[in-house]
Amino acid sequence: MAWQGGVVVALASSLIANLGSLWRQRGATAAPDVDIRRPLATVVGLFRVKWWAIGYAAAVVAWLLHVGALAISPLSIVQASLATGFIFLGLLAERFFGFELGSREWIGIVLASAGLAFLALTAGKVHGSQSGYELESMIAFEAAMVAIGAVLLLSARHDQVARRSGGVMLGAAAGALFTATHVGMKALTHHFSGPLSLVSPWTPIVVGGAVVAFFAAARSLQLGPAVPVIAVTSIAGNATSIAAGVVVFGDPLGSNPLTVVGRSSAFLAVIAAAALLPLVPAAQPLAAPRAP
Repeated sequence: MAWQGGVVVALASSLIANLGSLWRQRGATAAPDVDIRRPLATVVGLFRVKWWAIGYAAAVVAWLLHVGALAISPLSIVQASLATGFIFLGLLAERFFGFELGSREWIGIVLASAGLAFLALTAGKVHGSQSGYELESMIAFEAAMVAIGAVLLLSARHDQVARRSGGVMLGAAAGALFTATHVGMKALTHHFSGPLSLVSPWTPIVVGGAVVAFFAAARSLQLGPAVPVIAVTSIAGNATSIAAGVVVFGDPLGSNPLTVVGRSSAFLAVIAAAALLPLVPAAQPLAAPRAP
């Protein structure tokens, strides 16, 4: 199959991933409140809800398609195709889930898609997937991600903050912690030589980050607003992953000054896109969601 086929597979992955996110949001709002102090009861409560379970099944299918796309097409092309997921998110939310997006939301969605696609297409020859890392950079980056996640989580616990922007803050925290988990996993696989190699300072970050990010993401979907929360979670994860590639694994920011300026501007555009998304849920309830 030609690389164009990989683009089709990547677009399908992006479509299904965002559909799964919206299904999980529907399920989360029908499930009992997420409480990390009662992890087992919370997980059981979530997966007992049909739409949450369906949404997670969709996420698995999307991941398999992502892997398939990477086997067919270059990484930059696949990542650029996946960046269109924000467009799919907006279209699906309006057409099938009864959400009403204003011009501000659409500007943020389009800006995020364009910025992430540009960053992917101008990545050049990166080697983070197979190279080592500088220990000092790894420690500093992981500490920063954990600190950012912790600050956002603690801030979202305050009643006033929770009412105004708790969902978006928890989504951003989940995105940062997912990145910390992925970077820690990369360090574990780099040094893996058997079960004993899992006795590592990165293991608690991988396990703890994944668990806390799961609960934060689930609770963020309960607090809403749905589309901004889903988008901010994805933006935070993508933006911090790009930063990890440059800071930790030595991926080039650009091959010439013009590319460096362009990629830096695109990165800032992605951050601006997140800032454009509303923080507060709609005052009036929207129409009941329609099954897609």
